[in-house]
Amino acid sequence: MEFTLAALTLLVATLLLVRLPGSTGRDGTAARLTEIERRLQLVMDHPGVVDDGPALPGVREHLARGEKIKAIQAYRAATGADLKTAKEAVEAMARHR
Repeated sequence: MEFTLAALTLLVATLLLVRLPGSTGRDGTAARLTEIERRLQLVMDHPGVVDDGPALPGVREHLARGEKIKAIQAYRAATGADLKTAKEAVEAMARHR
């Protein structure tokens, strides 16, 4: 009886460890998200597609004055994005002005 209980406990523990989300699951999600973002960018880069995006206080005004760094700072303040994301977004906005 004790052997059966120990074996079942070991089996359940093993199954739980196998099913826990590990780095493999996160890597797969990150890869899928990267691919989705790449495809979305292809669509957005298609001629004639312009996204005014959300109202971002100060970002467009700073861009209009040529203040790219201040525009990136304003974008980060409005969205909470990291520096790389904010820089890419502001540069994309500058290209489509």
